[in-house]
Amino acid sequence: MAVANRLAGTAAGLTVVPARDGQPDWATLDQVIADWGPDVLVSGLPYNADGSESDMTTEVRAFAALLAERYGLAVETVDERLTSAEAETILREQRQAGVRRRRVCKTDVDRVAAVLIAETWLREETGAETENNGD
Repeated sequence: MAVANRLAGTAAGLTVVPARDGQPDWATLDQVIADWGPDVLVSGLPYNADGSESDMTTEVRAFAALLAERYGLAVETVDERLTSAEAETILREQRQAGVRRRRVCKTDVDRVAAVLIAETWLREETGAETENNGD
């Protein structure tokens, strides 16, 4: 999970929410949402490399609907293609540069990917606001 600030245009990683048998740790999600009080939830939407939808795309759309129902918040989705690969590259470059000491693990990749998704959402949101204000 990551948090994004519209005014500052920044995003930061928060935590990785574990899932078991396709279900997230709802207690962790409940706590993070209660602590941060978001206006909107954003979920990465996985597409195939060619842009087509997969079974996972359908599952994530269902999950987004469940989030909206559970928390009474708008849920937006962002194309998350290649975010994990980009996150892994960023972390490995940090390690090679000596900025990062420990080895790259899956939770680190997931946290950075969440930030990349949040940053994409911020860029898209800013672009949409600019288009709407320019009319």
